[in-house]
This record gives sequence, C-alpha cells and structure tokens, in this order.
Amino acid sequence: MLTQIYEIQTPEEAEAMIELGVEHIGSVILSADDCRQPELLDTVNAIRDSSSKSSIIPLFVDFEVICNVIDYYRPDILHFSDCLCDSSGILPVCENHLELQSKVRDKYPGLAVMRAIPVAQAGRGRFLPSLEVAKLFEPISDYFLLDTCIVADNAEAQSDQPSGEGFIGITGLASDWTTARCVVQQSRIPVILAGGLSPSNVQRAIHEVMPAGVDSCMQTNARDANDKPIRFQKCMDRTRQFVENVRHASRQA
Repeated sequence: MLTQIYEIQTPEEAEAMIELGVEHIGSVILSADDCRQPELLDTVNAIRDSSSKSSIIPLFVDFEVICNVIDYYRPDILHFSDCLCDSSGILPVCENHLELQSKVRDKYPGLAVMRAIPVAQAGRGRFLPSLEVAKLFEPISDYFLLDTCIVADNAEAQSDQPSGEGFIGITGLASDWTTARCVVQQSRIPVILAGGLSPSNVQRAIHEVMPAGVDSCMQTNARDANDKPIRFQKCMDRTRQFVENVRHASRQA
C-alpha cells in the first residue's frame, strides 16, 4: 500500500516524510512564470537520495514549460491534475491533454506519469464519467490518482474548483468511493485514492476501495486558529498518524 503525501515544498519536510516511510512525496508548482524554485529543487534532491519517489504537479499545460520543469527538477513522477470532464461528459479539451501527455512520455521515457481522474464527491459519482476518462488515459499513464471534483447540487461540475480553473484537487472532501472502487477494478495500472483522506477515515477508505495506494494533502496539513488547513505546511502528528493507520489497514487487508 503506497502512501503519498502532497504539498511538500521544503527539504526539511521532505526529510520528515522520508523518516516516516512515505513512498511518494509530492510538490506543487503553481505558476509557469515561477517554475524554477531553488528550494523546491533542494526538496526533490533530498528525496532522490532516499528510497522514496518525488512527484511534481505543474498547474499549467504549456509543453515547453513542462519540459523545463522536468529538466530542472528531474522528478520521478510527473502528475497531471487537469479537470477532464463535467456532468455533460468528457470535455473537448481532453484531446489536448491526451496529446500533451503522449508527448511528455515520448520525450521522457524514464519518467513515470500520474494522471488524476476526476471523481465527484460522495453520493454524486454518477454525475461524472470517471470510468470512461480512465479508459482513455490508461494506455499512456503509469498511475491513476482518483481525486475529488466538486459537483454542485444541480449536478453541474463547478468551474471554480479550489485548485484553480481547469484543475482538480485540494478540496478536503472525500470522493465517491463506489465510483472509485469501480475505477480500481477496471484499471490495469496502480490506482491511488485521494480526496479528503485523513487519519480518521483512511482505514475505511482502504477497505472499501482497495486501491494500490492512498494520498493525503489538506487533511494532514497544519491548522490555523479557525481549524482551517494551512497550505504548504504539514502537521507532523496528523501525517504520522495517517501513515500508521495506512500501515495498520494494509496488515489487515
């Protein structure tokens, strides 16, 4: 059972994740204009010297800039988190993402590619064609990550997702685990479950979905005075408990 922790942006936090035994340590690049960050490079280099793997999400889709990111950081995994569908079906822009991902794989054959598959939040899984999207991207992906795409009460996928327009993630909300399990069952590549996973629910999620791994970001972040997650700052106690609970669920599986 892989454990993946995201929004690790400093070498110190990377080293803490390595000490906990986190297999995939993820970082985020928010802007194409600021894609070369020396401290983030030090973070990826710290992971390279361990048995863990580094993963980077670029929140932009320009091929040349993405190549710049890969050449500069040399991560183990490149993670695409685009919003590929809504309640009307698979988005036309999906063709562009298929082409981009294929070009990246052709240019960097040693780089693993993780593709986020949008899954609606609990109880609304039927409103997004998550299984159909997964079938499209499986031939050019090494991992799937099932992440929550917020669907409104009127069954329309909201354009203003928390991670920014055109991308999914950091909702803090659980995805529809029934849909997630269907994706796991149909997929021939490892599937990592994300979306609102915390120390308190990760064991149940593992038992219900049976993924190859689990991912946490917002629910293992530090909290402010109003108990709201703080971006890019982990709570070591919550993260440690998350990892321990994943290991416990793995032993029971």
